[in-house]
Amino acid sequence: METIIWIIQGLLAIAFLLAGIMKLVMAKNEIKEKVGGWVDDFTYLQIKLIGTAEILGAVGLVLPVLLNIYPVLTPAAAFGLLITMLGAARIHWKRKESIGLNILLSLLLLLVIIGRIYIVPVI
Repeated sequence: METIIWIIQGLLAIAFLLAGIMKLVMAKNEIKEKVGGWVDDFTYLQIKLIGTAEILGAVGLVLPVLLNIYPVLTPAAAFGLLITMLGAARIHWKRKESIGLNILLSLLLLLVIIGRIYIVPVI
């Protein structure tokens, strides 16, 4: 089970790292072309903050457990990203857009949280 949780953590970290970098380096209109019109609901600064949160969350999914330095931060990072995904799903739902990816990522994050607290505890 440890290996499965690590694989999920790694894939989630890559996904959130890439999404966060995109939000940090691209202009608002470029982001809109790539991911859709939800960016119109947010300011440029808010989009940059979301990107920063995604990057920090991606790092938090892997490094604390990998380096055995405050490993409790890994489920905490997963929880923070879960809240982000639930907020994203809410925005997409209001805009009548697909929330499938948000639900999938939320379930995987929930698995990491449960896995790192109960199945293969790091706390």
